[in-house]
Amino acid sequence: MIDPKDHRDHENNNENEPQDEAGASDFEFDDAPSMDDPAYRAFAEESDREETGAEQDNGKSAEDEIHKLRIEVENAKDQMLRAVAESENTRKRLLREREDVRKFAVADFAKDLLDFADNFTRALDSVPQDAQTDPVMKNLVIGIEAMSKDLIKTMERHGIQKIVPMDQPFDPNFHEAMFEAPGTGKAAGTIVEIIEPGYVLNDRLLRPARVGIAKADGGSSAPGSHGGSQGGRIDTEA
Repeated sequence: MIDPKDHRDHENNNENEPQDEAGASDFEFDDAPSMDDPAYRAFAEESDREETGAEQDNGKSAEDEIHKLRIEVENAKDQMLRAVAESENTRKRLLREREDVRKFAVADFAKDLLDFADNFTRALDSVPQDAQTDPVMKNLVIGIEAMSKDLIKTMERHGIQKIVPMDQPFDPNFHEAMFEAPGTGKAAGTIVEIIEPGYVLNDRLLRPARVGIAKADGGSSAPGSHGGSQGGRIDTEA
């Protein structure tokens, strides 16, 4: 048999259990930190500072990254401009070299022609004046003169020009003084005789004209004329 007393004690225990849970809940809510609690406020402020510091660090890192990228872009732009300038300079240099090759490729061949052209002049100068009255000799002279003129015209078509600087001032860039002649009545340094004509190829010297120049009164020599010295002549030879 169940003792009625035990049954009543069991019911009383069941009625007390919800009350204990309610009391525990009330205790836990009462123990929650208050917004006015100094410790809670200090904790909240520290958390806010940490979050603000993290945001500032992230912003600073982004600014540093942007600055770094700008520097890289400027460096890349500078390198690109330098590469373009170097490419343009190379292109211009190659064009000049190609043009020089075109203009002066025949320089060695032209130099070999100079003696051949001079031989026509020597042949004409070797014919005495009185011999030119002979019909046969006269025709020979006419033929040599025609050949000489045709050769000169052919050379001129290829940029080869003859230098005949008679009565011109001496220029050490294109003339070579072989002697000085006193008493010519001309200004010192004036070319009074051409021993051998000079030639240029597209304005570049092939051979200087060998000349005689007037000597200054009083025995002083004209500038740049001592012993045919070419010390003052710039290097313009092809």
